Parts: sequence; C-alpha cells; structure tokens
Amino acid sequence: MEQLTAILIEKYSPMWTNKQVWEFDQTHPNIKFDILFVKPKNGNKDWKSKNAHLNCDIRESIIANFDYLANGYELLISNGGKAGQSLDEKYTPYLMAVIVDMMIDDEITINFRMEGKCLSVSVNFDADVIDCKEFFEEFYHLATGVNYDIDTGIPEEETEAEIYLSRLQEEFDERMKAVLGDQYLPGNNDPDSINAK
Repeated sequence: MEQLTAILIEKYSPMWTNKQVWEFDQTHPNIKFDILFVKPKNGNKDWKSKNAHLNCDIRESIIANFDYLANGYELLISNGGKAGQSLDEKYTPYLMAVIVDMMIDDEITINFRMEGKCLSVSVNFDADVIDCKEFFEEFYHLATGVNYDIDTGIPEEETEAEIYLSRLQEEFDERMKAVLGDQYLPGNNDPDSINAK
C-alpha cells in the first residue's frame, strides 16, 4: 500500500461501515461534489475543462467516468460548488468508504491522498497481492456493518466454524423454503448449477 494512502487510512481508522455511509446519506440527501480528472503530475487542474463535473453525485459520476481512472487519471474531489477550493474534512472518510465499496467487488486497490484542498483518488496499478490484501483489510467491515468489532459467535476452530456456518445456512434455507417453496434455491446455488445436475 502506498505510504500516503496508509497515512490517510490511519488518520480516519476505523474506516466507515456501510451502515454509517447509509446514515450519512440519509442526513445529507442532496450531497454533491465537484470532481476533476487530471493526468497525474500534470499540474493542469482546470476546473472549467471537459474533465470537470460540478455539483454531481459521486457514485454516478465515478461509474460514468470510470474509464478515466482505468486509464491512469487522478480524480480530485472537492465540495460541491467549490471547484477544488476546499473539501470539508467530514467528507473524507465518507468518500473513502463509498469509493472503496464501489471497487471492492473487482478488488481494485486505490491510492488516496490529499492534493491541496481536494481528496485525490487513483488506481494503484503497482499493487501486488500483499498490497491488495493489506488495503482491503482496512475496509473489510464495509460489508459486516456495525458489529465488526464485536464477537460474532463463530468458533475460532475451522471445523467447528464450518459446522456452525452450515447449520446457520440450513436454518436459513428452511425458513426461505417455507416462504418461497420451490422458487427458493438453497445455499449458494444458482439455476445453472442445479440444472446441470
């Protein structure tokens, strides 16, 4: 993991959970940001260029413009209406959690740093397996919600944990089967795997 990213993660640790992100979204329903895609180390930060998107939804804008990140551009984020002049610190952990949550399925490791008064986001193309593991371990509790630091009751011993989780899955399957009948696919099955049998 890049040193500046590690410093920023440490500053805001523990990283926000999805529940915290959701609650923040509820209390800030019209939150907008100004974003600018720039070539790294280019120095050309023209907030009036076609690479700038003002007062935009961060999720929609990143999805619509992901090709920029994939092609090595750096994303600068500031408060909506500030065009690179400031980013309130309260938004930094929120943005980090939102962006990582968008990248987690594809295991895209991100570099974060402060660039002037903006949050800088870029893809870490140099990340190896260890970097990727270290990075996502800092954000693992995005998926686990608010109880990431509470004992889940899952046994430490591997065999006991497998038995415990299998029993939970079976109980869940029974409840769902009672509600949905034959429409329910037990376990982690999908229609193709069942039809192949």
